[in-house]
Amino acid sequence: LFKLGDFKKLAEDFAQVADFLIIYIEEAHATDGWAFKNNVEIRHHQSLSDRLSAARQLLSEGLPCPLLVDNMDNQASALYAAQPERLYIIHNGTIIYKSGLGPWGYKPEEVRGVLHTLE
Repeated sequence: LFKLGDFKKLAEDFAQVADFLIIYIEEAHATDGWAFKNNVEIRHHQSLSDRLSAARQLLSEGLPCPLLVDNMDNQASALYAAQPERLYIIHNGTIIYKSGLGPWGYKPEEVRGVLHTLE
């Protein structure tokens, strides 16, 4: 949720250029693990039901795009090296941009620059 506002603005500004998608993966900062003090109350997911419940909290933030949920084997996270968070641009079936790992490498402004070149 750290830069969710930036992501929402990005999706709004480039809605005619790109399709946006969020994949909710294993919670990186669960309150029963390594959590920030201002973190939302989400515990480690013990089941798919737990993960879906946590994803509903994210949905309540008014997302600008569809939200998918990774399986309990964390397959999407493993395939895209997404833990704790990462941005990708896939164009014509090819990854043309992969951010660094969040939160420090999560830079919506870099995505904005790449999307400008696709307009």
